[in-house]
Amino acid sequence: MLTAKEIRNSFKEFFQSKGHHIVPSAPMVIKDDPTLMFTNAGMNQFKDIILGNAPAKYQRVADSQKCLRVSGKHNDLEEVGMDTYHHTMFEMLGNWSFGDYFKKEAIDWAWEYLVDVLKLNPDRLYATVFEGSAEEGLERDNEAAAYWEKHLPASHIINGNKHDNFWEMGDTGPCGPCSEIHIDLRSDEERAQVDGASLVNHDNPLVIEIWNLVFMQYNRKADGSLEPLPAKVIDTGMGFERLCMALQGKKSNYDTDVFTPLIDKISELSGYTYGKDRKVDVAMRVIADHVRTISFSIADSQLPGNAKAGYVIRRILRRAVRYAYTFLDQKQAFMYKLVNTLIDSMGEAYPEIAKQRELIMKVIKEEEESFLRTLDKGMAILEDAIAKTQKEGKTQISGKDAFVLYDTYGFPLDLTELILKERGMTLDAEGFNTEMEAQKARARNASAVETGDWVTVREDDPVFVGYDVTACPCHILRYRKVKQKNNEYYQLIVSPTPFYAEMGGQVGDTGWLVNGDDRVEIYDTKRENGIAVHLTKTLPADVTAEFEACINEENRIATQCNHTATHLLHHALRTVLGTHVEQKGSFVSPTVLRFDFSHFQKVTPEELRKVEHIANAMVRMAIPLDEHRNVPIADAMKMGAMALFGEKYGEEVRVIKYGDSVELCGGTHAANTGNIGSIRIVSESSIAAGIRRIEAVTAAHAEELADTMQDTLRQLGELFHNAPDLVAAIRKSIDENAELRKEAEEYFKERIKNLTAELLANASEKDGVKIVSMTGTRLPDVVKNVAFAVRQRSAANTAFVAATSDPSGKPLLTVALTDDLVAAGKNASAIVREAARNIKGGGGGQPGFAQAGGKDADGLGAAYQAMMNQF
Repeated sequence: MLTAKEIRNSFKEFFQSKGHHIVPSAPMVIKDDPTLMFTNAGMNQFKDIILGNAPAKYQRVADSQKCLRVSGKHNDLEEVGMDTYHHTMFEMLGNWSFGDYFKKEAIDWAWEYLVDVLKLNPDRLYATVFEGSAEEGLERDNEAAAYWEKHLPASHIINGNKHDNFWEMGDTGPCGPCSEIHIDLRSDEERAQVDGASLVNHDNPLVIEIWNLVFMQYNRKADGSLEPLPAKVIDTGMGFERLCMALQGKKSNYDTDVFTPLIDKISELSGYTYGKDRKVDVAMRVIADHVRTISFSIADSQLPGNAKAGYVIRRILRRAVRYAYTFLDQKQAFMYKLVNTLIDSMGEAYPEIAKQRELIMKVIKEEEESFLRTLDKGMAILEDAIAKTQKEGKTQISGKDAFVLYDTYGFPLDLTELILKERGMTLDAEGFNTEMEAQKARARNASAVETGDWVTVREDDPVFVGYDVTACPCHILRYRKVKQKNNEYYQLIVSPTPFYAEMGGQVGDTGWLVNGDDRVEIYDTKRENGIAVHLTKTLPADVTAEFEACINEENRIATQCNHTATHLLHHALRTVLGTHVEQKGSFVSPTVLRFDFSHFQKVTPEELRKVEHIANAMVRMAIPLDEHRNVPIADAMKMGAMALFGEKYGEEVRVIKYGDSVELCGGTHAANTGNIGSIRIVSESSIAAGIRRIEAVTAAHAEELADTMQDTLRQLGELFHNAPDLVAAIRKSIDENAELRKEAEEYFKERIKNLTAELLANASEKDGVKIVSMTGTRLPDVVKNVAFAVRQRSAANTAFVAATSDPSGKPLLTVALTDDLVAAGKNASAIVREAARNIKGGGGGQPGFAQAGGKDADGLGAAYQAMMNQF
């Protein structure tokens, strides 16, 4: 039986023998594509080539790509664990042809690999072909069907509809028919009873798709019409986990050696056995799947967070924790203990997880512990909701309460339902769904984008010249109109362009396109499918004219000073803290820089000062930029450059050197470190387990920071009469103030004691209850402390009633009751709430103590009387 490692290698070896160049997997987390957060298909890394935005260095390519499908169009998350073949993270084996071979070779080689190489039983294989679409004016894919007829009987070639057999990249762009290969893994007895063809694409867990061959031959326009694609593309993707299931004779992906080491470890840690209880089995499958996703995401530098991709990863992690908490009785962090097992299984194929072992474990452990605390907090809130509902004589908690618990506190809905069921209660599912749909509608409206078709002005390839010039003559190649919410703007593709498009943490350039008196502002430059897209509110009067493209030089200079400073700080951090330090993210704008890096403890002030000194020493050395373009990546590594995990590098890279600082970088940089002027670190903090963040400023902003600090010191000096030792003067003042505060507190305690004694001595009695009252102008703290003192000094049958105002005239009602009065049915909260109407206010508290404020001090007399009437 072939192992997972052997299957993965055999695929690459087969297509290498067919003239394919084997490329490494791209990161699972996508950083510079606004349309995608995660790699959800093998074709993502070739998107620029497919769209015609970049040339294909190799016409034939194959790989094993790590993918993630949890959100958007490919939302598989809630099915993961429930069945035996859905996953969040999965591997996709794929082969591509960019304008080379097409349907015949794709089909013939797929058959050869599956049947001749892997020895799968051809009687168990089925192929689907596109049946055509009258509304699209497309005929059946008879060409693909004819090639399949060489290998399969007609009964095993099945027509598929547009949903299943016409692949589209998105609402617009390359698309075309596809041909899926399915395998029937049922027993011979089951196959004899029910024909496998009738189960294809009908969600049978043992009649499943293993390979999809996509024949891209059309381009979908914004108006929905199709036009032929100039260069046809073959894009195939085979589910690695499903292939392993078929080859290893299993009925579940989770029974293959891709997952069994993890499930065995989960069983060992939890004490539960896989295969005896469905709920336990689902929990183990969820955890085994999700720990892979989380580990690979962290290795690709995507940490769990509260927004975008970080939110998705946190959601996956919390789903796993909740299953462990509910079904495996895991009340302490334990998933992080699975990381070593995962690395043993997959570290050879994906060395990035082995090299990031410590970081992955720390982040997962911290996230687990945080969510377990959230679960405890959610349990308390749910208990309150249950008590409130039961007090009202109901057995169903409101959908709104359940949604707040889910949305605000991250408390899982199914856990809420489980707890309610144990209490003989239910939740208003319809109300919950109403709240959920309202939230989704708000999110859709906020993110809805309507884009028109590109209008082509000139046929040419876009060229970036911004490394060398800040202004140049240019033409608009194409443009389109975009609508988002109430905002309307245009996207321009210009060439040549000096505008740097946002990428790698560096913000995009701003500037102008100038043609005589026509001056169009470019307010941002984004990168879309590898091309710089210039954003403007207005189109030029004549889009066919020649323009002068001019970037905002002041902003560019400030930005590149900050970008270069991140390189110097990275070098200094590694020098001071150690070579384990590695960049985990950055943000570079004209005003500030942020640099995130791996380090497992707080950087001390002394270490920060050393870092700053080393970086500034390099600034003073005025080291010129040593730039190397189009360097083979192997040569770049020999130069001392470090490849960062989670970054996608081509075969040729750009190397930026400043002395001993050597980095792979596509951003813009200072021509000389001396241009930076100085670097000042503003803050250092933790943003996640094992990840620290430095914020810093440079150049003019560093001068402004120094000016502010100098002004602050001068003002402090003046406050302390320009004492020669300012620190000693401040410390003396603090010590004296502490002593005075202590004396004041003693006086305050004595005053409360005397006032309490005075009020108790003058107390009245009503129906056997001693009434201690207070009126007039009083500080709120005095009133509160006297109220508690009265309760403490009174054994029973005593009520404290106060209707006072503070020195500013704001009214305050206070009631305190001894425990026996509360037991007899008196409620301080109800008393002040009712009386507060007289002062146009409100409040509340506990049955034994409550306060209420208001706006109308003239009503204090009536409020006092209303409270007294309760006794």
